[in-house]
Amino acid sequence: QVQLVESGGGLVQAGGSLRLSCAASGRTFSSYGMGWFRQAPGKEREFVAAISRNGGRTVYTDSAKGRFTISRDNAKNTVYVQMNSLLPEDTAVYYCAAGRTYSSDLDAYQRTEFYDYWGQGIQVTVSS
Repeated sequence: QVQLVESGGGLVQAGGSLRLSCAASGRTFSSYGMGWFRQAPGKEREFVAAISRNGGRTVYTDSAKGRFTISRDNAKNTVYVQMNSLLPEDTAVYYCAAGRTYSSDLDAYQRTEFYDYWGQGIQVTVSS
């Protein structure tokens, strides 16, 4: 089992930045591919960004490319997403997720079915 706890959310103005953190309690953090998803009220959960086990490969949804950067520090059991140039459309609850299954194809990381563990979610609100 692994417990994921997100932090760093809050309220920012459009154009501002936030850095979300996800701390994992499991001893095998480095064995997991990690992802960030978000869900706005009344909408389905959507993929945001993901990172491979060793941090060597990343993938982003189109709307996040050039604005968001995902990273991880396996020594600290933590994954991050730096979010710059935030837009009101980025407003959502953001979820951290961990997947146990190995995949050489990062496309798999974009599917919710890939993930075995989920954080509780953290609110990000971007005002106009």
